[in-house]
Amino acid sequence: MTALIQVNIDLSFVSRVEVNFVKYVTRILIFYTELTAQSPMDILRISLLYAVTAVAEIVGCYLPWLVLRQGRGLWLLVPAALSLGLFAWLLTLHPSATGRTYAAYGGVYIAAAICWLWLVDGVTPSRWDVIGAGIALLGMAVIALQPAAKA
Repeated sequence: MTALIQVNIDLSFVSRVEVNFVKYVTRILIFYTELTAQSPMDILRISLLYAVTAVAEIVGCYLPWLVLRQGRGLWLLVPAALSLGLFAWLLTLHPSATGRTYAAYGGVYIAAAICWLWLVDGVTPSRWDVIGAGIALLGMAVIALQPAAKA
């Protein structure tokens, strides 16, 4: 027997302004890709690494929050510790200097937290949340995808 899962996601908060903002950010990133001579696969790899890193940190912090604020079982602290360990290890895989990695990661963390707000907490992001996350991601792209320094 096959079970169908239906997911209803409310996108009514996305207005024309946000859609146009996303289009402009996409155009800027395409221009930036050409400017830095990085391949789309490099950009995808770096972006996915930042996204997985953010999820590992958020899960590692969310599980203790469940224990402390909602009285969930102490056993949740074990996967929380593992998730935070994974987060720390993932940070070592980023190709740039640590300070630059942490700075760029901040932008991805903001966007991931807004997605968490929406998908896990069930709170619809405001247009300001979406615009702020877009600006943070643009800042991340400027830092993480900058041209390599010439020796």
